[in-house]
Amino acid sequence: MPSMSKQNVVIGLLGTRLDQSARRNRWDRWRPTIGVCRQDDFLVDRFDLLYPTSHTRLADLVTEDLGSCSPETRVVPHAVDFNDPWDFEEVFGTLHDFTRRYTFDTSANDYYIHVTTGSHVQQICLFLLTESRHLPGVLLQSSPPRARVSQEAGSISTIDLNLARYDALANRFAAEQEEGQQVLKSGIATRNKPFNQLIERIERVSIASTAPLLITGPTGAGKTQLARQIYELKRRREQFTGPLVEVNCATLRGDQAMSALFGHSRGAFTGAAASREGLLKRADGGLLFLDEIGELGLDEQALLLRAIEEQRFLPVGSDEEIDVHFQLIAGTNRDLSADVATGTFREDLLARINLWAFRLPGLAERREDIAPNIDFELDRVSASLERRIRLTDNAREALLQWAESPAATWRANFRDLSACITRMATLSDNGRIRLPNVREEIDRLTQQWQLSPPVARHDIVTRYLPTDSRPIDLFDLAQLATVLEVCERSPSMAAAGRELFAVSRAARSSTNDSDRLRKYLQRFELSWSDIQHR
Repeated sequence: MPSMSKQNVVIGLLGTRLDQSARRNRWDRWRPTIGVCRQDDFLVDRFDLLYPTSHTRLADLVTEDLGSCSPETRVVPHAVDFNDPWDFEEVFGTLHDFTRRYTFDTSANDYYIHVTTGSHVQQICLFLLTESRHLPGVLLQSSPPRARVSQEAGSISTIDLNLARYDALANRFAAEQEEGQQVLKSGIATRNKPFNQLIERIERVSIASTAPLLITGPTGAGKTQLARQIYELKRRREQFTGPLVEVNCATLRGDQAMSALFGHSRGAFTGAAASREGLLKRADGGLLFLDEIGELGLDEQALLLRAIEEQRFLPVGSDEEIDVHFQLIAGTNRDLSADVATGTFREDLLARINLWAFRLPGLAERREDIAPNIDFELDRVSASLERRIRLTDNAREALLQWAESPAATWRANFRDLSACITRMATLSDNGRIRLPNVREEIDRLTQQWQLSPPVARHDIVTRYLPTDSRPIDLFDLAQLATVLEVCERSPSMAAAGRELFAVSRAARSSTNDSDRLRKYLQRFELSWSDIQHR
């Protein structure tokens, strides 16, 4: 424990109760400050004793006793007064001031911070100041002799604040973190590395912060399910006492939107025969998930911003504000920055909810996760149908070969996959999904995606083309929007090309999809790096 080349300096508070004893029989009981300096294997070269001026006599007595039992120890007294040793702010401020006045020389001394004496608040403040390195030392704890023998010095031990050195604690924290990530993934053994890294970050932020979260991503990517799992994770950690309230903002229209979110008082408008609580009030103490938040009107956005920032709002027609405490998760598949530019979304609200923003990838970006998600869906539909559903080996092989190929676009993402498994399970015989079931479902989805092409969102084009660029025909605009959407969600140009040219490439002798895509983008003076760096 002690260094051979440095002196050992102990900094500790006078124990106004533990170090106290009648002058005659003071050697008949264990006293922490004295015990630290009586250790056979730990030489204290200097003891900086912090004491209140009201206990000067006790400090003098302890100094005298240290001189007799440990003459090699030099005692340096420091008068430090606390108006209230149980007031955290006052104690921390006083000790912090002491650390700023004190001259530390870590090249010549090893410092030990004795935390056995003092009030619990004082001990906590010493801990915090040591952890923050305002006290550049090691925490030192002393304990009385087990047999309560008066002449014994008791024992001492150090507390290492680097928890990474404690294998048992590190393993426990790692297991707890892994458990949290499994909750967020609904127990699915996902394999996609970027997605697993995303979930790891969400788990850390969710546990540590109550700030709003913004979850973006295409429709069907799992935003609602993730919000539910975040609630479950925090509820298990007892961070929520209230409920999970889910709201699809796309269903809130007109005057009823304000009332649904913020409630109203009786008689606030025609038809308001009774008061209404409102969804924000219902979420008090819990989690409010606003899906498709970009669909809210500007008036609702303004009130929501105040409710987030001040934790209070005014119901429609009421003169009394309501206090609420909830965490917000906002979900959207829109480009809210583009909506700010067009004036349909408040810039200040976006800034408030964009502190922690996470984009969920679509299923086509996580093809290696299709297999475990198929197993998850089989378990789900088995519970729903109350019979065990399984794929035969050749059916599973055929399904995976197609599902993981560029031919499967998974336009609605996990909704398509869930519906696919549900249909095959419902039509299966004896709980076995066979090869004909799979082939039928492949044909169904292929036709569905061909007959219902994705609606091109023209706002994605405006993000990449300058406003003064040449006009584009509606046909080219729709085509370019689709290409940009595929490029944004693809990990590489080759992957984007395989998806865009999945049908025509089969009839070509040369299948350089990257080159075809590069030339197409050049028509609009765009490059792959332009898209990836957005």
